[in-house]
Amino acid sequence: MNYSSLIIAVLILLAGAYLLGRNRARQISASGNRLHSLPTHYGALMALWTGLPPLLLLLLWSLLEGPVTRQLLIAQLPDAIQTGTSTQISLALSKVYNLAAGAELAAAPELQRAVQHLQDLQQRTRLLQTGMVLALALIGVALTWRRIRADLRARSEVEALVRRLLFASSGIAVLTTFGILASVLYESWQFFGKVNIFEFMFGTSWSPQISLRADQSGSSGSFGAVPLFAGTLLISLIAMLIAVPVGLMSAIYLSEYAAPSVRQFAKPALEILAGIPTVVYGFFAALTVAPLVRDMGAGLGLDVSSESALAAGLVMGIMIIPFVSSLSDDVINAVPQSLRDGSYGLGATRSETVKKVVLPAALPGIVGAIMLAVSRAIGETMIVAMAAGLAANLTANPFDSVTTVTVQIVTLLVGDQEFDSPKTLAAFALGLMLFLTTLVLNFVALKVVKKYREQYD
Repeated sequence: MNYSSLIIAVLILLAGAYLLGRNRARQISASGNRLHSLPTHYGALMALWTGLPPLLLLLLWSLLEGPVTRQLLIAQLPDAIQTGTSTQISLALSKVYNLAAGAELAAAPELQRAVQHLQDLQQRTRLLQTGMVLALALIGVALTWRRIRADLRARSEVEALVRRLLFASSGIAVLTTFGILASVLYESWQFFGKVNIFEFMFGTSWSPQISLRADQSGSSGSFGAVPLFAGTLLISLIAMLIAVPVGLMSAIYLSEYAAPSVRQFAKPALEILAGIPTVVYGFFAALTVAPLVRDMGAGLGLDVSSESALAAGLVMGIMIIPFVSSLSDDVINAVPQSLRDGSYGLGATRSETVKKVVLPAALPGIVGAIMLAVSRAIGETMIVAMAAGLAANLTANPFDSVTTVTVQIVTLLVGDQEFDSPKTLAAFALGLMLFLTTLVLNFVALKVVKKYREQYD
């Protein structure tokens, strides 16, 4: 059985174990014994011990199967390949996997031994994996069935298991963050070993093209990232100038002024913008907004590029409006009604109440929504690539073509790349700068929230 079939089988056994445990507890209760916990707790306990061990085994198996199989297959390759480079070994293993899967490739008699070994290994591991998973599930059912009795503290055990699961989930999230940071730091360290960090941070020329010969122009490339940072900030600033006022005013209207019937339809309609794919926004920007901006600029006598920061920023601002409006609306609605009533009792008008009471009380949440929108703007790629272009120009003119950090990361990593060249490693250095930027934004948002947070009864 493959992984999906095994997971489905475990889930079926888990549901059956829950029903068995619950019915077993009900039978004990019907016989006159008083249960320590509810019957559902007994069912949940049996379900947890039935499903968790097999699922944990499947997780470990999926993590270890690839490296172990690779090492076993390398031992079956010819000596000439084993002593070759890592690229030759990877190509040979790829061919072995394709031949074992039934692909019709060129005859490779030197690999037949490894192919046969892989096929035998896959067949045996499937049988062993299926047997161990089902055996663990059935053992969990049997052991928990024997433990079910009236004085079993099922609720306490279930809560302890769930608490451990929640802790493990939090640990996985934290470890994933550290893993991503470590991988980016490692690749960035290699990049800064080839390119001076001050040239990267303060250089004004970005042309990461490495020539094949030393006598070609630009053989060392130019890795000044200032134009990328400037383009990112310019487009993000234009987007926030659109999204923050419109989103915040929309939230104030929906929460304080709109009738319930209007709010019922207006808020879902506004939030539809958040569900539109960014590539659709990119098409809209490239085919509609960019030509419109160019024609309007030409009518005013301005020199506007066909791909401009203004066009990308306008469309990005429209895309980000739901992030600001929806979150701000929720925060404003969370302000206690008693504060509004007290303001009205002192003779304040509705607009004065909104400005003097509601908005200051909701300020931490509004700042958090704006910071989330800024992070979303900085990380956007498709709209910029389709509407602002790929030219790394150091300019503050919104009518010029610019590019951003995320667009250059995509450009550098497209296609077959050598991950030991400065051109490719530059993508990881840009990713590190982007990570640090969003980290600073989140830190600022947390500081603002802590400073202005108010507690309500």
